Amino acid sequence: MDFVRKWVQALFFLITNGYWNFPVTRGIYQGPLKVICSPGLNCYSCPAATSYCPLGALQQLMAGIRLALENGQIYVGFYVIGAMGVIGSFVGRMVCGWACPFGLFQELLHKIPSPKFDVWRPLRFIKYALLLFMVILLPLFAVDAFGFGQTWFCKYVCPAGTLEAGLPLLILQPGLRESLGLLFLNKLFILSFFIVWSVFASRPFCRTACPLGAFYALFSKIKLVKLRLNTERCTQCEACHAVCPMGVHFNESPDDMECISCLACSKACNFNAISLEIGGVPLSNQAPFRPEKAQLEQ
Repeated sequence: MDFVRKWVQALFFLITNGYWNFPVTRGIYQGPLKVICSPGLNCYSCPAATSYCPLGALQQLMAGIRLALENGQIYVGFYVIGAMGVIGSFVGRMVCGWACPFGLFQELLHKIPSPKFDVWRPLRFIKYALLLFMVILLPLFAVDAFGFGQTWFCKYVCPAGTLEAGLPLLILQPGLRESLGLLFLNKLFILSFFIVWSVFASRPFCRTACPLGAFYALFSKIKLVKLRLNTERCTQCEACHAVCPMGVHFNESPDDMECISCLACSKACNFNAISLEIGGVPLSNQAPFRPEKAQLEQ
């Protein structure tokens, strides 16, 4: 199944970054496909991007609400919020494990031979703070003289934007290098930090600092596509603990907000206690459970 997931990840990368004429145009794609919401973290300004980043669009929405209301425009961006809500309510953080280009990038880095370390679990709360403050509150309330806010996370933090847009555009448009300053160096440092961390730990950006992952995690208990634990089959062998790239102990918290439904735990379970389901309907038939086999293999 991991082989299938890698192909799905590659497919989503090609779909959301399918504009390969950028070496000729030396700019970003601005065609009709740009109104489509990418499910994963994929920078709007990436030269190859054919869709927009939901996180950037949410910040733009928050940044423009006050200006719109002051001008008598009742604009709340139902398309942006609706698109993210539909994705979240259907698959939740499964997007992170199956459709996010930056998630794939971290997984590939983690394959580099090196000592491996876990991520301190309390750090997961940082991404919720970033979602609340840098994606929602600051763009909404920290406005300029014209009443317009900034895309704080995109501008000051997002390592995916630096990797997918900042660096490629500097190569395509050398004239931009003259305007580089501390802001870009700061973002380059953040990108470098997560690149190095990804070699030694599994998906550190997803686990600690991704506001989009935090948004999708809010749907963990109500999403239609999810992993289900059969407590009658589970022997508490904890085989699922060691293989989870997000540090989830699935047998202890089946609805964990960190779960990206990568199916690694399902593959590791020898007793078919973990299954993928859509709306409560399992996608595969489970083999009969034999208690004597469970006792033998423990």
